[in-house]
Amino acid sequence: MKFTAIIEQGESGWFVGQIEEVPAAISQGESIEELKANLLDALKLILDTNKELTEKEYLGKQVIIEELELS
Repeated sequence: MKFTAIIEQGESGWFVGQIEEVPAAISQGESIEELKANLLDALKLILDTNKELTEKEYLGKQVIIEELELS
């Protein structure tokens, strides 16, 4: 799965950005490379947190959980 980074340079010279498909994934970096790495870290944190919350919501319930792949 690929994501789209929206990047702009702030007044301070740092780069700031967000992931278009997950607007809550925002970060900054002194370089574009650092920003991209930080955005991926932010995305991973959001996805991991959402997974934990979902697992707690369905704890003790009979559900089917299947992985889906977006190509």
